[in-house]
Amino acid sequence: MARQARKKSATGIYHIMLRGVNKQIIFLEDEDYRMFIRYLGICKTISDFEIYAYCLMDNHIHLLIQENDEPIATVMKRITCRFVYWYNTKYDRVGHLFQDRFRSEPVETDEYLFSVIRYIHQNPVKANIVDDCSAYEYSSYNWYFKKSKLINSKRIYSFINKNQFKELHNTLEEAEMLDMEEKRKRLTDKEANNIFSSITGCSNIDDFKKVEKLLQKEYVQQLKTEGCSIKQICDLSGLTYGRVSRW
Repeated sequence: MARQARKKSATGIYHIMLRGVNKQIIFLEDEDYRMFIRYLGICKTISDFEIYAYCLMDNHIHLLIQENDEPIATVMKRITCRFVYWYNTKYDRVGHLFQDRFRSEPVETDEYLFSVIRYIHQNPVKANIVDDCSAYEYSSYNWYFKKSKLINSKRIYSFINKNQFKELHNTLEEAEMLDMEEKRKRLTDKEANNIFSSITGCSNIDDFKKVEKLLQKEYVQQLKTEGCSIKQICDLSGLTYGRVSRW
């Protein structure tokens, strides 16, 4: 079956999503997140595109980019090729890291631009990793409150001020947009705690610390399968975000 043609944006602005091949984890360590952001900056200088928002989750990436002279397909190839080469070298691996082509949707109104920015920044909140957008390190949210050569905040602040930008993110974005997969019901912390106790037999972090490392890894994998978020597993087990993501 022939690939469906990518829908062209009249404004040149696209909401873009990349995900790991076979839904695998992309970012295994903090350095991996930082390097992807670094390559965004390098490629922005080369290709002269604009970035309005980004959010790097463990196994997928959201970007809000405006193409200029270089088409978005070329921009994305430039970014991903550089990162994958570095990543494969670091982890002594070969082959694809990202699944198929990147997915994209055009952003053609200012109203939808605001919605997409909110949606992207709220990804970690909806995934129960953090309680507030500002608490997540690997998104562009906090760059809207300090100087940044990477993020173009001028367009957004030509419509609203910083307080209004904060208020924009206080309401969850409900619009249907690019997503990794069908959303499943999120577990409450109480439900996650019950599942944790049932699977591990542990009642607190100290009990879990006494468990053999290989068995800890097995438990973490089971907890993920049961629908516990990475944040919930971290809170219950005392493990770091990076370790839970890798396992």
